[in-house]
Amino acid sequence: MPHFGEFTALLVAFFWTITALSFSRASRSIGSLHVNLLRLLLAFIFLGVLLLVRTGSFLPIQNSTSSWLWLSLSGLIGFVVGDYCLFKSYEYVSARISMLVMALAPPIAAITGYFILKETFTLMNLGGMFITLMGIALVVLDKPTADESDEKPSLSFKSSYPIRGLLLALGGAAGQGVGLVLSKLGMQQYDPFASTQIRVITGIIGFSIIIILSGKIKNFRDAFKNKPAIGLVTLGAIFGPFLGVSLSLLSIKYTSTGIASTIMAIVPVLIIPPSILLFKEKVTKKEIIGAILAVLGVALFFI
Repeated sequence: MPHFGEFTALLVAFFWTITALSFSRASRSIGSLHVNLLRLLLAFIFLGVLLLVRTGSFLPIQNSTSSWLWLSLSGLIGFVVGDYCLFKSYEYVSARISMLVMALAPPIAAITGYFILKETFTLMNLGGMFITLMGIALVVLDKPTADESDEKPSLSFKSSYPIRGLLLALGGAAGQGVGLVLSKLGMQQYDPFASTQIRVITGIIGFSIIIILSGKIKNFRDAFKNKPAIGLVTLGAIFGPFLGVSLSLLSIKYTSTGIASTIMAIVPVLIIPPSILLFKEKVTKKEIIGAILAVLGVALFFI
């Protein structure tokens, strides 16, 4: 099937939109750190059952030692470091600004893929990547409002966004971009779902250590009592680390990491319609223009 990798990446973007809505609401109830661990535990079970039906083994025992090494490293960088930095950045800057910085994940993946996997791009691909990123930036970026008491409002963003928050969001983007490239390196010819489970195992270990060291074990146990939040985490786990991440690995198996990650990066645009329908949010002209630009950019990958 032509452009199978690109179409799969587009499907992943839709799945991650559902995940973002589910996890954002669940995080307000039980905390993002607990959501991270819960979603990975659920994904581990879902993936194990799927592998048991398909291969007769609950664990990905068919992957080689080298595959386990690269995928574990990918899980550590992508799930643990990347996701921890992203959620931590919300304490210093808004989610919109964090998502803007996260739009740097595709070029980071492309650069990493160029050096590690020797991947190349056509001029059309690079143009599509640029237009998509511009569209996403237009949607998620907003000029900070100047204080009315200021005699000379500054046009600089420096005073509005703490550098610590921006660096944490950059860490999230780097984790996602580099983690995706390492996933492709470790997956090789192996099953994407089995490869995802290896990443999930590393993520579970990593977040478990963080929760233990932060002394939040009791809070984690209490999170299970919040049934609405658990329902949202379950929904997010199905479309996120289970189907979403697995299909993202399938996508990079058939196209370059730079192209795949750019298509997956349109989540901030896709999230607009459900935000209007479910949360009655207003959409500005700038957001509509950004959505059109992002779609045009993605379209260039199919030419």
